[in-house]
Amino acid sequence: MKKYISFFRIRFQNGLQYRAAAYAGIVTQFVWGFMELLMFRAFYHADESAFPMGFSQLASYIWLQQAFLALFMAWFLENDIFSSITSGTIAYELARPMNLYNMWFVKNISSRLSKAVLRCMPILIVAAVLPKPYSLLLAQSPLSFFLFIFTLIIGFLVVVAFCMLVYIATFYTLSPLGVRIIALSLTEFFSGTVIPLPFLPTNVKRIVELTPFASMQNLPFRIYSGNIAGTEMISSILLQILWLIVLIGAGKLWMKRALTKIVVQGG
Repeated sequence: MKKYISFFRIRFQNGLQYRAAAYAGIVTQFVWGFMELLMFRAFYHADESAFPMGFSQLASYIWLQQAFLALFMAWFLENDIFSSITSGTIAYELARPMNLYNMWFVKNISSRLSKAVLRCMPILIVAAVLPKPYSLLLAQSPLSFFLFIFTLIIGFLVVVAFCMLVYIATFYTLSPLGVRIIALSLTEFFSGTVIPLPFLPTNVKRIVELTPFASMQNLPFRIYSGNIAGTEMISSILLQILWLIVLIGAGKLWMKRALTKIVVQGG
């Protein structure tokens, strides 16, 4: 365990050095967040009661989405992992006394966390002091806030576990581009990045909520904004935990199988 903690610390500290990129990202995310709010506001002006989320709930959802973008953005994948697979330098990583799946998992966690740490607080603070209904509201209760933090962590791990499947799939392809495009398209839409899942047609939403994508950013942000509660929330949390176990278990088994057939430089 100590070697993984040390590896995490090194990667995390390395990620904190890119502060100029973080500042640029903060500005970009503020602009994007305001654009989304103004766009939705135009629709809400017609009849707010016709929408499945109140505008204040939606505003909180969008600001949380921007603040924790680094944790849940599907398009953020480690290029050096893809390069190590396609170039054959993965042989050096296999020579290390570390489990390859665990090492890549820790690498993804540390990289995403370092980016989130630099970006989240300025966005949350500014969003909290904006005038209503454009501001980030406080959680409805201490319990809601606790469940938000819990599901945020689990959802983050679900994203990393899903990304691990994308890396492993590259063992079976000549180029990771196709796998990345498919994974990005599925995750961006079905996780609620493009549009919150409550806005989808009822029948479609019921199906999507059973997938691992709904266990990513969708659940914690809806819990915080108060859009989901009661038995529906509890069942969604249990499903989120189940998907984390399934994705990690499937990833470990698939990685083990892939490594038994891997051929590096003809050796």
